[in-house]
Amino acid sequence: MDSPTPAPAKAPIGSLRALWPFVRRHRGLFGAWLCALALSSAASLSLPVAFRTMIDEGFRSGSAGDIDRAFLLLFVVAVALAVATAARFFFVSLLGERVVADLRTQLYAHLISLDAGFHDRTRSGELVSRLTADVELIRNIVGSVMSIALRSTITAAGALAMLFVTSPRLAAWALVGIPAAVLPVVLGARRIRKISRHSQDRVADANALATETLGAVRTVQAHAREDYERGRFADAVSNAVATARKRIGAQSLMTGTTITLFFGAITLVLWSGAHDVIAGRMSAGTLIQFVLYALFGGGSVAALAEVWNELQKAAGGMGRINDLLQEAPAVVPPADPQPLPLPVRGEIVFEDVTFHYPQRADTAALAGFRLRVAPGETVALVGPSGAGKSTVLSLLLRFHDPQVGRILLDGIDIRRLDPVHLREAIGLVPQAPTIFAASASENIRYGRLDASDDEVRRAAEAAEADAFLDALPEGFASELGERGARLSGGQQQRVAIARALLKDAPVLLLDEATSALDAQSEHAVQHALENLMAGRTTLVIAHRLATILKADRIVVMDAGRIVAEGTHAELLAQGGLYADLARLQFLD
Repeated sequence: MDSPTPAPAKAPIGSLRALWPFVRRHRGLFGAWLCALALSSAASLSLPVAFRTMIDEGFRSGSAGDIDRAFLLLFVVAVALAVATAARFFFVSLLGERVVADLRTQLYAHLISLDAGFHDRTRSGELVSRLTADVELIRNIVGSVMSIALRSTITAAGALAMLFVTSPRLAAWALVGIPAAVLPVVLGARRIRKISRHSQDRVADANALATETLGAVRTVQAHAREDYERGRFADAVSNAVATARKRIGAQSLMTGTTITLFFGAITLVLWSGAHDVIAGRMSAGTLIQFVLYALFGGGSVAALAEVWNELQKAAGGMGRINDLLQEAPAVVPPADPQPLPLPVRGEIVFEDVTFHYPQRADTAALAGFRLRVAPGETVALVGPSGAGKSTVLSLLLRFHDPQVGRILLDGIDIRRLDPVHLREAIGLVPQAPTIFAASASENIRYGRLDASDDEVRRAAEAAEADAFLDALPEGFASELGERGARLSGGQQQRVAIARALLKDAPVLLLDEATSALDAQSEHAVQHALENLMAGRTTLVIAHRLATILKADRIVVMDAGRIVAEGTHAELLAQGGLYADLARLQFLD
């Protein structure tokens, strides 16, 4: 499936500005970090003065007391720097963890709220990559790079000011190196930002491929395609590495050029200062102080160059996260949702519904579809593949909205209902049941989270699932494995039926609910399905004769339209599509 079209590369500040609301939630940590950062920077900028005092007032005077005081001052400054730096690291690292946790939580909540159309066109592996790899980039930005950037900026500005205080003439010469160092940063920023985003896209491609293949590992092994998949993944990783190499090369060139130009200018300035000391125009301590401030300033500018590189890399990641956060679901609750009348009777009406899937806009999945299902009635939908049967269920669950017409539940347009309340009134047993990597009881309780253990067991008994669940090593507390790997297909289906029984919704949708069952399992489940369907409005998609015969009405669909309806006997007598399907699928 197609992934979202990448957004154009954005300026780092424009992309990373979206982080501020997450940082602002933790004002206490942010303020503590700023205070520790201020103390750490002040201590750093005090070190050169302490060294000058030690040289000029300690060694020059020759007094033991002056030397003791000078070294004590140096030690006090060093201790203050150590304590402030440790506090800064603690506060900013914890801030980074909490910001990333908030960002990941919000992104995940947003993703599961997006409509089915978005997930149909987006690879789940790419979404997982954005939740992991891209968010980890943000952890680095908040927990490290942000602190380094601000500290380096303060240190560079403070060092520059102190250079002028120490020696205005030498400081003026030193300024020549700053524009020379900044120039490659400015010139290379746009290219690095573009390469960084491209690199992260290739990593996402590799992750998506791995997720897809591992999710279908039995199919891969059944076709003996391990070598083929290894080759595909190796190619995807190689593409990611090749793109990353371009980014690393550009960053390395920019960093090396910046440091060379800056320290080259500083070396020339210090050469001039050394001649001033020899000529007696400057003390040795003052030159040492100037040297240290120049080193601090140069180191800070070099750090800023590397930070800039990291910002370009993170800007690509944050841009991709922003793309997701800006995705608006096509199916949204109304501003003033209308409540469902209680109890829900379960009358369903499709009024001239026409619907096209976004991926197949030229072909109508449903065209002028009209259907009324009375409360408590069981209606079976039959027809060839692609007739639109599953689309009827998807629209009723409001996974999509029709382009034309409307769908009513108890006389209310379902677009006037909150989708959560609508879906709470509908039970679903799909063709391929979803079994979570959790215990059997947790899987059944997914139908109603507040259900007691006794209610879970009664639902399992009604679904004829209690016997095989009790036979598991830990009974209902046994973990079922990823995608229910510890259960057969028929057993998974019965767990899904137990889940629907526990939900006890007034409207029931059965999408090939017995397709995965053998004859013995189907017989065991059929009574449970009859109990489940009793008194409920039920829409059934089925090819099994037993389910069709028990329906109050059979609706035959073809190419998104209803072509016939009636009982099994009536439709057989009419001939046509249903009679053909019956001969092919049932009577044989």
